Amino acid sequence: MRPIEIISEIGINHNGDMKLASEMIKISKACNADVAKFQIYDPCEILDKNHPGIKPWWDVLKKCGLSKDNVRYLKDECDRYEIEFLASVFSLEAVDWAEEVGMKRYKIASRSIYEDELVRKVLDTGKETIVSLGMMDARGVPNTIQKAWASWQVKCLYCVSKYPTPLKDLRFSNRMFEPHTYRLSEIGAGIVYEGFSDHTIGTTAAAVAMSYGAKIIEKHFTLDKNMHGSDHVCSMTPDELTNICRFRDDMEEMYEY
Repeated sequence: MRPIEIISEIGINHNGDMKLASEMIKISKACNADVAKFQIYDPCEILDKNHPGIKPWWDVLKKCGLSKDNVRYLKDECDRYEIEFLASVFSLEAVDWAEEVGMKRYKIASRSIYEDELVRKVLDTGKETIVSLGMMDARGVPNTIQKAWASWQVKCLYCVSKYPTPLKDLRFSNRMFEPHTYRLSEIGAGIVYEGFSDHTIGTTAAAVAMSYGAKIIEKHFTLDKNMHGSDHVCSMTPDELTNICRFRDDMEEMYEY
């Protein structure tokens, strides 16, 4: 594993087309990303089609749910192109599917951090788990995640859950991406993150986060920002993914890790 990982978050930007998903995996690898990431969920189970933020996109969102066969296909395509397959899991069944295909580690999305049964099932696999904290509220980091974090199983990502996120809404600071050895007790009320889940437009935020010490950069990926769908506008193009990976490579040349 290299010092800074770049996760190409294909997510739902395949728009339900597995051939497009395969092409996005191939291009993510060609751009030098380390991971191709997806989202395993049933839109009809977790989304309200009448929600103002969902309704305009429901026609495409309802096509984006992944079946068990889809998960197997995507894992096989990632293996074919020699890039790690990763997915956010949104149900207990999705964890079972991920285990069946031998997913190396897990992602828990911001919206799922307070779903205790799901979080416990993921952590009970014993595998490394990446957690975005963009929807953390006054309850703070759940105890289950804190305990796994202290034992090094969990890596937390800084995230602002706006799509897209204006740069002015980011609040980077000098110590927020300190090494893993600095935990909550060391920083007090602040949280130390291992990386950054980026929903901004462009590549500036990702570059700044790496400069501050982020070791994981996760950013949505699309082949065309004008495609119909909710996430394309805040996603990086192949050229932008290439630029982020080149910046990462240059960072690794200059820094000792």
